[in-house]
Amino acid sequence: MPFTEVCIYQVHPQKVDAFEAVLREAKPFLEQQQGLLQLRLIKRGYRIDLEEIKEGLPPPALTRIVKSVKYLLYWEFDTKESYGAAQKNLYNSYWKAIERCLIAPHDKYLGEVLF
Repeated sequence: MPFTEVCIYQVHPQKVDAFEAVLREAKPFLEQQQGLLQLRLIKRGYRIDLEEIKEGLPPPALTRIVKSVKYLLYWEFDTKESYGAAQKNLYNSYWKAIERCLIAPHDKYLGEVLF
């Protein structure tokens, strides 16, 4: 059963370029992790608006930064063991550079894929 992590990063607005540069540099390294099935980095750029949802319209873009710029890292592995090994490799390589860009410790959500 595949194992997934969704990590939410709150990046200091003045460190967005540095954060994105670190993740671009880390991408080939992350993609080489044993058992990796999928890797995605998402930058939050839109918000939910009930009126747009009711009308079937696209979500409105964010127009200002409040406190931080949010990113979501999604990666999926074939097993929990592969995930654990990849976390160790990330910790020993890019972890500190990523953390220097954050305003708060990142949130991690872990679990097995249901569908």
